[in-house]
Amino acid sequence: MPLDSSTYALALLRLDGRRWNELRRMHAQISTQAAADGSSYLEMGNTKVICTVAGPSEGRRGGGGQGGGGAEAKIEVEIGVAGFSGVERKRRGRGDKRTSELQHTLATAFASTLLLHLYPHSTIAITIHVLSQDGSLLAACLNAATLALIDAGVPMSDYICACTAGSTSSAGAGDTGADNEDPLLDLNGLEEQELPFLTVGTLGASEKVVVLMMETRVQAHKVESMLAVAVDGCGQVRKILDGVGWLVKAQRHLATDNVHLVPDAIEPPGSAEAVVSVQSRELEPQVPARARSTGSQSDELRTLL
Repeated sequence: MPLDSSTYALALLRLDGRRWNELRRMHAQISTQAAADGSSYLEMGNTKVICTVAGPSEGRRGGGGQGGGGAEAKIEVEIGVAGFSGVERKRRGRGDKRTSELQHTLATAFASTLLLHLYPHSTIAITIHVLSQDGSLLAACLNAATLALIDAGVPMSDYICACTAGSTSSAGAGDTGADNEDPLLDLNGLEEQELPFLTVGTLGASEKVVVLMMETRVQAHKVESMLAVAVDGCGQVRKILDGVGWLVKAQRHLATDNVHLVPDAIEPPGSAEAVVSVQSRELEPQVPARARSTGSQSDELRTLL
């Protein structure tokens, strides 16, 4: 039986049972598409996205500014939103304004982190398929693209971790004091419809903000607390991505050894670290069947003699 919403309010919990500073359950996988150079699957709550990376590959020649014809590689981002991903069944075309903004934001963000000068006259294509939307869509796309780029082996200065934060106030209409603010971390779809929120992406453990997008109006004195909560949430997301990124490195460096890597489920909040178990087994020396038969025949000859 679900818990009554009034009980959530008394316990200072949100509608999904989380506290104000807790992430939703986050699950991530890598190398999900064998045909792609890099791929990933990411779930942030009920928001689910698939990302594939192709390249760096030789850019297309010709006019129109297409392809990597300059001294640095060109990043091409394409986002496809499934018609069944939202509450209303709606199919978005290629010229959708919202989708174009997301594509431009991702291309600009990764252009500042990837070492594009190492691949002149080339193209890096990032394709994202949105399967389900329940808030934090931009953050999920950034995190999924980061894992896919790591899987593809594209060099970068550090990787981007993204998260959302919102703000609600229990004060009256005339009270603008900061003491009554209630910042929230990792908003879901219902919270994004009712509350002002922003999306923040930080670069590595330095807490350097490389992505900051706010699409709603908010009072100026609330921005600082929202930004602080979002940066802290990016640190929690980084711990999760660290576990998945460690798995990629281990698979590459230990490919020649007899080590089997089995990623377990990642379940924040509580522990914001990816649980990765490493199971190794030693190969027992095996005697070829022909050698065993030869040995048995020699024993029989000795018995007869």
